[in-house]
Amino acid sequence: METGNMNTSSTPNKGKSQLPLQEKLLQRRNSKENLDRFIPNRSAMDFDYANYMLTGKENPSSSSSPSREAYRKQLAETFNMNRSRILAFKNKPPTPVEAIPNDFSSHQLKSAKPRRHIPQTSEKTLDAPDIMDDYYLNLLDWGSSNVLSIALGHTVYLWDASDGATSELVTIDDECGPVTSVKWAPDGRHIAVGLNNSEVQLWDSTSNRLLRTLKGGHRSRVGAMDWNNHILTTGGMDGQIFNNDVRVRSHIVETYTGHDQEVCGLKWSASGQQLASGGNDNVLQIWDRSMAASNAPTQWLHRLEEHTAAVKALAWCPFQSNLLASGGGAGDRCIKFWNTHTGACVNSVDTGSQVCALLWNKNKRELLSSHGFTHNQLTLWKYPSMVKMAELTGHTSRVLYMAQSPDGCTVASAAGDETLRFWNVFGTPEVAIKPAQKTNSVPFAHLNRIR
Repeated sequence: METGNMNTSSTPNKGKSQLPLQEKLLQRRNSKENLDRFIPNRSAMDFDYANYMLTGKENPSSSSSPSREAYRKQLAETFNMNRSRILAFKNKPPTPVEAIPNDFSSHQLKSAKPRRHIPQTSEKTLDAPDIMDDYYLNLLDWGSSNVLSIALGHTVYLWDASDGATSELVTIDDECGPVTSVKWAPDGRHIAVGLNNSEVQLWDSTSNRLLRTLKGGHRSRVGAMDWNNHILTTGGMDGQIFNNDVRVRSHIVETYTGHDQEVCGLKWSASGQQLASGGNDNVLQIWDRSMAASNAPTQWLHRLEEHTAAVKALAWCPFQSNLLASGGGAGDRCIKFWNTHTGACVNSVDTGSQVCALLWNKNKRELLSSHGFTHNQLTLWKYPSMVKMAELTGHTSRVLYMAQSPDGCTVASAAGDETLRFWNVFGTPEVAIKPAQKTNSVPFAHLNRIR
């Protein structure tokens, strides 16, 4: 069981990662083996034949008897004495093998690319007073219109990344607050605000107007939310998950029942077909829309119990639609990768510290994780080798929340130290990798249909 506010710390496991590729050189032969002298076998040579072929004369010591002449003719027939050369190659001699072939070394030089510079410090830091240091909440999100939302106590603020302008969206009354979650709709204009009293408010950010309040579902605070088109999925401390159709008056259209404790992580896949949920019961569950029922609770597709602490950090892979990454709390400290079609765990990495949030690089095969005790760092991993590429430090408290800019290059992180930091960790994309199939991202077909 994960504790929302923890004061104890754990020491991370330190390990040395090995290089996945090592240059291999061809071994040179021993100098004694590089022999270029021809040493004949004298017992196998016929000196009479050799003398005759070189001088055209027979050995003076030999007589020109009929027997000697017959021997000479038989010798010429046997050894092909019509040759003009004593020694001749039948085939071209083999090409010597070089220790490092020229074409290989030139190929290596051509294919080598300069390593991307990853800044180790944040490019911008903003104050975030009164942000709640609670592991189970989700208080930071970055919308498609390049506006970042953050909940500080009872107030939701909007920060426009294009010009740095800050505005206040709403301040919640004491009997309803504080704010426990925020989530932008795919259109980047409408935003959902989850509250401590179990209600969810829908706001129009351009006009600062409250559109409607969703109530009657949860019995306690709403700490996790995610959008799937016009469906807003909410997870609460009561362990319940609801699909809310924001276009209709009776907004609860599906119910997912399976968690015994607070739901702290919710993420829809890019296709909108599968939902991942994580809870304080250490359980990760995968739900499929095709199994949803409107008149009865939906049965999960996979119930995964390999984590040993609360599961909050969830991230669907942008280049492999059935790959999900999940992170465990302080008692688990692992990042696990799942095939959501089969429910199999394909890899698990012990990070050495509490995993608070996960984000995939949209343009390269990399994964970013944020951590708690004891270093409060952000770690960039190369996928699938899971070799550490960089560790970003600066926060002095656990990094509970992360959000990614619309272009995928910049990451914002917020921590219990009451700071909001911006990191240029993913760089500028050269060629974007092919994303997973996405459905229509318009959440509201007609604004006048929101009640």
